[in-house]
Amino acid sequence: MKYAFVMGSSAFIVPSGVIRYADDDNNNEILRINSLWHDNEPNSYFSIDLDIKDKNGNGVIVSNNKALGTGVSVIADGKSVQVLDESGVNIIKVIQMDDHTAMGLEHNIVAEFEVNMPLAAIRIFGDFKTHDLHILAENEKFYINDDGYATSALAGTDLRFTADGVLL
Repeated sequence: MKYAFVMGSSAFIVPSGVIRYADDDNNNEILRINSLWHDNEPNSYFSIDLDIKDKNGNGVIVSNNKALGTGVSVIADGKSVQVLDESGVNIIKVIQMDDHTAMGLEHNIVAEFEVNMPLAAIRIFGDFKTHDLHILAENEKFYINDDGYATSALAGTDLRFTADGVLL
């Protein structure tokens, strides 16, 4: 099983359901996929762990879809997990895409998906921080600090966000 993390109009395909922050001294998990929803398994659900900061620098920790600490709320519906700040503003939303939706993305992304099957496509929307990085992922936009990524599909062994951008 491979995981395709879709942010903006880019997809990053890796063999593990983990996104890490990395610099010279650190290699920390910021997102981990614990379990996936399966339509043929009635008790299955999409579950994540998360260790990020909101855009104001406040810590956001989620373990198995449950917020640890105060100031945020988590809405999990079995196929997605959304973390909101105390004002109800989205910090991050992580969605397990169904096959039909994933295969409706841009042609170059779908072509890479077909090469890397089977995979779980995970869509991320948010405006958050991790360490010294500001991450913005919207419908067509994906930025790490001021570096933008657009319409690409890349495969690698380990997805890491760094001051130099995305490393695979």
